[in-house]
Amino acid sequence: MKLLAARRRHPMALVVLLLVGLLLTGGAYSLFTGSTTASADEYSAADVEAGQKLFVTNCATCHGLNAEGSENGPSLIGVGAAAVDFQVSTGRMPLQMHGPQAQVKQAQFSEEEIAQMAGYVASLGPGPAVPDEEWLDTAEGDAAAGGGLFRTNCAMCHNVVGSGGALTRGKYAPNLTEVSEKHLYEAMQTGPQNMPIFNDANLSPEEKRDIITYVREVSETPSAGGFKLGSLGPVAEGLFIWFFGLAGVVGITMWLTARSK
Repeated sequence: MKLLAARRRHPMALVVLLLVGLLLTGGAYSLFTGSTTASADEYSAADVEAGQKLFVTNCATCHGLNAEGSENGPSLIGVGAAAVDFQVSTGRMPLQMHGPQAQVKQAQFSEEEIAQMAGYVASLGPGPAVPDEEWLDTAEGDAAAGGGLFRTNCAMCHNVVGSGGALTRGKYAPNLTEVSEKHLYEAMQTGPQNMPIFNDANLSPEEKRDIITYVREVSETPSAGGFKLGSLGPVAEGLFIWFFGLAGVVGITMWLTARSK
């Protein structure tokens, strides 16, 4: 009986195991996300305060006074500085009008003001940070590897060369050829509109850089075959041949027939 009693687990053993599991899980999460997660520590208190004032004046109507969200806009707690930088820098926010998708337009705030708003949102909860320059340097990227990743993860919406395409219910995948490296990276980080989020567990910073390198290379490479026709592939090429090629054949046939008379 004494031996059986000695083998029984201590009442606190389960609690200790649970605490160890939580510590290991938290440590692993911090290890894999710490390099790309923004917090208020990266911004000065003055910037956060200024960003809060800008937010309350320009964003709170839809997103709530404390960014908690409302029926007109989602919560921004935990979206990170990268989401703010992407949405506001591209002019998507503030919204020009309600519709299936936010439209790109001229940014309505300066870079300093955008950074201040990003700092305020980052202070509300950890989220993706604005990427460092090293992950935007296409000279360090691998276009071949990026092409494979792009075709696997992005081409079904953005076309194989990033020309974009139509989605359902009036939505669309935008053309990527003129999007900046920073905004390409931030889009992968934050998943705007209908785009899925590619965090570092899905695509590492190096892989994101490879994708950006591929997009930049195909957008800057001239078409050796003539007209790109929007780089939309065989559908656009088939329609071109159908309308212009068939019209040409009919025209030549009519000309030859008229000469024989």
